[in-house]
Amino acid sequence: MSATEPAELESAQPALAPQQPRRRLHPAWIVAAVAFLALVGAAGFRAAPGVLMIPLQQEFGWSTTVLSAAVSINLVLFGLTAPFAAALMERFGIRAVTATALVLIGAGSALTVLVNQSWQILLTWGLLIGLGTGSMALVFAATIANTWFAKNRGLVIGILTAGSAAGQLVFLPFIALLAQDPGWRQASLLIAAGALAVVPLVLKFLKNSPADVGALPYGMTAEEVSVAQLSAETPATASSSNAAMRALQVLKRASRVRTFWALVAGFAICGATTNGLIGTHFIPSAHDHGMPETTAAGLLAVVGIFDILGTIASGWLADRFNPRILLAAYYQFRGIGLLVLPLLLSATVQPSIIVFVVIYGLDWVATVPPTAAICRKTFGADGSVVFGWVFAAHQLGAAAAALGAGAIRDATGQYTYAWFAAAAMCTIAAVISATIRKEATSREPSAVAA
Repeated sequence: MSATEPAELESAQPALAPQQPRRRLHPAWIVAAVAFLALVGAAGFRAAPGVLMIPLQQEFGWSTTVLSAAVSINLVLFGLTAPFAAALMERFGIRAVTATALVLIGAGSALTVLVNQSWQILLTWGLLIGLGTGSMALVFAATIANTWFAKNRGLVIGILTAGSAAGQLVFLPFIALLAQDPGWRQASLLIAAGALAVVPLVLKFLKNSPADVGALPYGMTAEEVSVAQLSAETPATASSSNAAMRALQVLKRASRVRTFWALVAGFAICGATTNGLIGTHFIPSAHDHGMPETTAAGLLAVVGIFDILGTIASGWLADRFNPRILLAAYYQFRGIGLLVLPLLLSATVQPSIIVFVVIYGLDWVATVPPTAAICRKTFGADGSVVFGWVFAAHQLGAAAAALGAGAIRDATGQYTYAWFAAAAMCTIAAVISATIRKEATSREPSAVAA
């Protein structure tokens, strides 16, 4: 052996045992974190109407009907904008649509301080904020998960959906405090500031797709990308077409599939029994039983806290279990809760009502991750837009229940029949969800092909 051989062997040794690359955070998690903050910032207004209605009535003398009409316009646009927002995200990118939505929410809230006519509150609360919140609806969470994640999608949707609930909890105490002193205008400015503060983060960190940063969707290998490119429908055609037409074309295709109508029916009942019924009428119903409004509002806040836990847990479950079975269980448990609610309400807080609000909170939007999963698996590249249409049904159901429960209260003097009707609807939703059939899934979500 020559004298140079040991040196040669020593120099060759690193090539035989290469140093492992240092692990770093996948950019998908950065995008998810910014998306969470965006949903928190967009959720400020959802905590506002119940707090701001009385100060506005005291200052301007507007009727409850006028202010309720503004909220109704907001709810309808909140739902109907969602499918078009999903198509716009495909056409112009997630970042541009999200930033625009936050600006609309901020503008609508800030301009509220200038109103002095009732039609102006319809424009700010209803049109501007409705369009903004609709573009930041739950379809945004589904789009982020489908675009950036190949695994743990259900968990990501659960976390992002919880961000919306967290936003209401973050803003509600401050809005209530400001509405009392110095006044509702400062509370409106707080909502505007919360939405606009997230815009710089969105513009800098919320990338449109993994390809923008030279990465793959989280959990996907290069080999899987090659297979997906051969079998999946890419969004190329969508990006060059009109976004509104894209949304309507998806609706036309989805309407031929039985699963779509099953999801629409179930999610309409979901909206009716959450935002429409409990969210709107729980406090006045508790007040009918002698409970102070502040106490009832505190119970509703507990619902929001457990909503965060339930949604994240539901996302974890949706990655591991049959989503239609999860949906059936969620709806049936909700129906049982609504059936016994009239027996639980009283002038004081009893342990039984605490149990109700905890269970109802865990179930509040736990339906979102499994519903989004079924949309993705059944409709492939159209899944996010289809979920937008399903979410539109959610908001229409909420609007109908809010109006119907109010009519029942006026006609009978109590909400009992509204709770019983909602419980029956939940049983119907459970049956529909359990009987959802497996449809052919020829396409993976469009983002996978990226």
